[in-house]
Amino acid sequence: MIAIETKNLTKRFKERTAVDSLSLTVEQGEIFALLGQNGAGKSTTIRMLSCLTAPTSGDAFVFGHSVVSDEQNVKKMINVSPQETAVAPKLSVRENLELTARLYGMDKKTAREKTEEILHGFSLLDRASERAKKLSGGMQRKLSLAMALISEPKVLFLDEPTVGLDVRARRELWKLIESLKGSMTILLTTHYLEEAEALADRMVMMNGGKAAALGTAAQIKEAAGTDDFEEAFLRLTEEGRA
Repeated sequence: MIAIETKNLTKRFKERTAVDSLSLTVEQGEIFALLGQNGAGKSTTIRMLSCLTAPTSGDAFVFGHSVVSDEQNVKKMINVSPQETAVAPKLSVRENLELTARLYGMDKKTAREKTEEILHGFSLLDRASERAKKLSGGMQRKLSLAMALISEPKVLFLDEPTVGLDVRARRELWKLIESLKGSMTILLTTHYLEEAEALADRMVMMNGGKAAALGTAAQIKEAAGTDDFEEAFLRLTEEGRA
């Protein structure tokens, strides 16, 4: 089943085209990566798919619901873990989760039960009473991801999930993302080549708002005529195939 489909999705800001006629499909349960350098159009694509900004032209569909004409139904099925860690610094880990659950319409009892489930699943029980501002950057990203999952979305958008993290924290977050595979559709943006290669079932390489290449890491390397993923990225984006 197709979870996400974009059809000539385009976003322009005055003279600049951030996303240019992007057409792709993402299967249900897939981890799909938008890979590219800063300014490639990745975050703008996420913002359109999550109904945070309207396309200039084209459309996108989440399980058949248009982000242009059926925004309310799209929002019911998705959640976003933004690039900026979205936690309330003065609240505890538990309070952040309970507040998020209540914002999604859960009653107090359900919110508490769901919070305890998430705390256990994310190995956060021993930090539950700690204020979010005292957590490390990696732990704050982990909490931000947990908050995005508390609504049990069918589609999860992860915008640069490991940016700014050290190697150990990045690897730990990779394991957490991998553990979610199959339980929901995950669309992540990243400019880390090794992250896309390690996590994504398939990916699109973006350059200048356009799709430079689409497929598995193996297919992209084959298309570029190299066994080195970094070299494949450079060849496909530098040769103007975007």
